[in-house]
Amino acid sequence: MRDKADLPYRPCVGIMLANRHGTIFVGQRIDAKEGDAWQMPQGGIDPGETAETALIRELGEETGIAPHFVDVIARSAKEHIYDLPDNLIGKLWGGQYRGQAQRWFLLRFKGEDSDINIATDHAEFTAWRWAQPDDLVELIVPFKRPVYRAVVQEFRDLL
Repeated sequence: MRDKADLPYRPCVGIMLANRHGTIFVGQRIDAKEGDAWQMPQGGIDPGETAETALIRELGEETGIAPHFVDVIARSAKEHIYDLPDNLIGKLWGGQYRGQAQRWFLLRFKGEDSDINIATDHAEFTAWRWAQPDDLVELIVPFKRPVYRAVVQEFRDLL
């Protein structure tokens, strides 16, 4: 295995999906081995894909939400980067990446809860719910908490 410092970051989008009440969509990860592992939708940017295209694709793959049910409200001013813990290097993404460089987007959900369907062909969640912005940081795995803290702070006034 290559040295962690020699590995690049995986280009990725993150989606803060807020409903009309200002609460945020979180899903319980299907691959969580222990405890409650919740997160906002996110995923890699494929070669030749823009971040905006990736966010619509990932939103559909993970939540079943059609594009006409959302408005893009904001794009993060910068990429948010996190490193994987050493024990996960080599286990995720074929060992090709040391972590992720995420461009985050705030989306306003205009649909109804019935327009959400996590039982997609690319299911990543076993359950979902709406969470208060101040609860997001505690719901996520510890190594992603600084990113979630920064994203909540950046988008808070727009919720």
